[in-house]
Amino acid sequence: MWPKLPQRMYLQDSFQRRFFRMNVQAPPRLLELGAQCLLHNEALAIMALEELPIELFPPLFMEAFAGRHTEALKAMVQAWPFPCLPLGALMQDHQPHLDTFQAALDGLDVLLAQEVCPRRWKLQVLDLRRKTHQDFWTLWSGMKVSVCSLLEPEPAQPMQKRCRVEAQAGLKPEQAPVEVLVDLCIKEDTLDETLSYLLKKAKKRGKLLHIRCQKLRIFTMPMKSIRKILKVVQLDSIQDLEVNCIWKLATLSRFLPHLGRMGNLRRLLLSRIHILPHTTPDQENCVNQLSAQFLNLPHLQELYLDSISFLEGRLHQVLRCLNTPLETLSITNCLISESDLTYLSQCPSVSLLKDLGLSGVNLTSLNLESLQVLIERTSATLQELDLDECGIMDSQFSALLPSLSGCSQLTTFSFCGNPISMAVLESLLHHTMGLSKLSHVLYPAPLESYEDVHGTLHLGLLAQLHARLKQLLCKSGRSSMFWVSASPCPHCGDQILYDTEPILCPCYLPD
Repeated sequence: MWPKLPQRMYLQDSFQRRFFRMNVQAPPRLLELGAQCLLHNEALAIMALEELPIELFPPLFMEAFAGRHTEALKAMVQAWPFPCLPLGALMQDHQPHLDTFQAALDGLDVLLAQEVCPRRWKLQVLDLRRKTHQDFWTLWSGMKVSVCSLLEPEPAQPMQKRCRVEAQAGLKPEQAPVEVLVDLCIKEDTLDETLSYLLKKAKKRGKLLHIRCQKLRIFTMPMKSIRKILKVVQLDSIQDLEVNCIWKLATLSRFLPHLGRMGNLRRLLLSRIHILPHTTPDQENCVNQLSAQFLNLPHLQELYLDSISFLEGRLHQVLRCLNTPLETLSITNCLISESDLTYLSQCPSVSLLKDLGLSGVNLTSLNLESLQVLIERTSATLQELDLDECGIMDSQFSALLPSLSGCSQLTTFSFCGNPISMAVLESLLHHTMGLSKLSHVLYPAPLESYEDVHGTLHLGLLAQLHARLKQLLCKSGRSSMFWVSASPCPHCGDQILYDTEPILCPCYLPD
């Protein structure tokens, strides 16, 4: 039977006393039990929110989310006493349900619909990213709380101050927009229900609800759906973009206006863009349009071009409008010409590269003097170099060794899949011995480790040759340098790695 105190005050007083009697290292189970007690009557819990101490909001929210108390969730979003609600981190720990996600957005929608700023309104950011603020809920659940300042309310934000000043002056306060932070991965023919619901709310509230997306991944999806999503996303918030679609160049051209508005983009990956066999003026215009977009990307640092069929003979067209130095340039599984390689060695935007990748670019028939010049230009900054599967022959590789020996910052060098002899490998070892930061070298099985012209790898021969390289490393005082051989399995194509012992694929293992 309830005491004479009103039920709301009784629950509130009981829950507060129970919390503050605890030591900060007390088992979190007490908080959970208190939250469950309060949520037994959801209506009373909602009534108590106005006076509930802020330190009780996170554990109560966690319990409401786990127990799918949608009305309580909706009300708690409106009364959330912190500038940020990291809902994504909570969704990672608890299997999210559409109804709980919708309840949180509904609460935000009600909040934005109010003409007068609520007294306790501090929410500015709804963070739906799952790998950020992961310690927030742990701290506030009582498991690690040790800093008293965490319990203090945040100072009023400028917009809230302005709301109060304008209200006192008799003016209708201008409402600050709430930002929703989310990483998007678009890979289906139709949008999932959670994303659709978020887009619906953003479209409804317009300038009051900003969707900010730091990372955007686009896989197979109709261009119409992609443009529908981008229409409600703050494009200047995107810093990391991957377009991994089998697109024709004409399709890419429809996407380019959106790319040009991503002014804070730092990383861009374009993959599997192809052209028709016969070049047309429209295709040339599309290439020029792509290049022109780089003028609008002043913060671009990393550029990845994978399986781009139109690069051969046009690399200068694509890269000529880059107006900032790149840290990473990766051109993989593409055809390029000797003139492309020459331009690359002279391109102003590659002089400060930290990471250069040309994996899968066939260099067998090219003069690699330009690559040598490129390596020399970047020798003061280059940290990672990937020349896997380039078809580089002994004579070509030997010509690169003097340039490699000057790369003082190099930490990782990979050149698997190239037909290199043991003599050239030993020469590489001697040329790079003075590179104190070089710690990882991934090399192909030398030609001498194959049994025949059909490319049958002999593991015994490979072991002997690898032992020889390890011995040379030890004699040179670089035994800690990690030299690993990687070669494709002749049966399935998977990589076989060899350090001190081979790491075999199942094809080599007995049944």
